[in-house]
Amino acid sequence: MSAIKNLGLNIFFLIFLLLIFFSCNEKKTENNPPKNSTEIISINYSDIGGDLGNYKIVKITKDSIHLEIGITKNKIHKEWKSAITPHIWQNLISTIDIKTLDKIKSSPSKQSVDGFDETFQIRTSKKYHAYVNSYVDTVYYKQFQKLKDQIQNILPTEYK
Repeated sequence: MSAIKNLGLNIFFLIFLLLIFFSCNEKKTENNPPKNSTEIISINYSDIGGDLGNYKIVKITKDSIHLEIGITKNKIHKEWKSAITPHIWQNLISTIDIKTLDKIKSSPSKQSVDGFDETFQIRTSKKYHAYVNSYVDTVYYKQFQKLKDQIQNILPTEYK
């Protein structure tokens, strides 16, 4: 009699598992809009150089911002981190025209002659873009200048 009870329980358990398995379905794709094929994932901006080894490095993702500033020669280093809102992220990425990123020109480094190098790094879902001293590109640099202005507006006054 116990073999029959165990067989009955085993069949009930298997049917129960099958019902759970078939009742769990993936979210329908029509409810989830497709992701932008060239969505911006992160933005990095840095300004590094000079006689004293000055640096300013800003790393931004859709939910946070991280800033490092300092002077290497004087061993001064400060960091600041903060969460950002989706609205701030949208304001930042709205300044960047993804279609023109491949057209932006970089110029040679100026650090070797105690100059400053301004670097932008834009990571999209498909590609990584890096630019050094692209301010010489008078056609496409305007979007980076707007981005720098937006970043300055986010930073606390003691880190500007």
